[in-house]
Amino acid sequence: MKAEDNVSMVMQFVLLGFYELPQLQKLLFGVFFIVYMIILIGNSLIIVLTKLDPALQKPMYFFLANFSSLEICYVSVTLPRILMDLWTQDRRISVLDCATQMCFFLILGTTECLLLAVMAYDRYVAICNPLHYLLVMNQKMCIQLAVGAWISGIPIQIAQTCQIFSLHFCKSNQINHFFCDIPPIFKLACGNTFIHELSVYVVSVLFATIPLMLILASYSKIVSTILRLSTARGRAKAFSTCSSHLLVVILFFGTATITYLRPKSNHSAGMDKLLSLFYTIVTPMFNPMIYSLRNKDVIAALRKLLLRKTL
Repeated sequence: MKAEDNVSMVMQFVLLGFYELPQLQKLLFGVFFIVYMIILIGNSLIIVLTKLDPALQKPMYFFLANFSSLEICYVSVTLPRILMDLWTQDRRISVLDCATQMCFFLILGTTECLLLAVMAYDRYVAICNPLHYLLVMNQKMCIQLAVGAWISGIPIQIAQTCQIFSLHFCKSNQINHFFCDIPPIFKLACGNTFIHELSVYVVSVLFATIPLMLILASYSKIVSTILRLSTARGRAKAFSTCSSHLLVVILFFGTATITYLRPKSNHSAGMDKLLSLFYTIVTPMFNPMIYSLRNKDVIAALRKLLLRKTL
């Protein structure tokens, strides 16, 4: 029987995950569980604060609440599965479940790229055109931008997932990763995957590179405007509202771009796992800290909430 004929018999993959660290499985479970709780609590707290505090009823915090909701969804696609695999040591995953996980992961990753671009545009209008800020970033516009960021990638990423899983997997059913991601799936495919890889590059450019260029263009105008401000206090305040967002952009886009825009020949399982840990787990964990500790309005809202609870 030909290797390609075995494809119909492959009903499941095996996520190898952290198989090379057998002595640390329970420790890793504990670490990832704590990280998951930090992500859920931290991002949920930001959502609650933006809803309850009148001082945070601004476009900037509307997008921040959307971003925190996105981060909860984003990590929930991968981390619960990682925790289950570490606890049970049963790393089997059906082809359908693997495709579903990848599809949601790609859709939410696209949403994150677009939402970060929207947040950069919001800061651009606020700093470069402050007199018209509330007129431009009205409630209708904010909702349209947020909805657009959430749904724009859905049809394309569904199509891309279907295209990837139409490949013949005849080399192995063992995915050397802790979730179903594109690079390790391509390694299992037999035959020529050039067209599929080209498709991934095109989609990556569309939903990652272009938003990144828009973010950089926005911040170049922002920096230029800030440097023209007459007072040091004004410059410091303007920089403080942008630095948190820019740090998140660097963390997310830096690792994700390296992962998906590297040539296939340069991919290694160890490096792919390390980079994936950053943009799937580490960045969402630090986002609430970055946005809260560097934002006086959020800190003030948190203090008011804590004082209300203690009274």
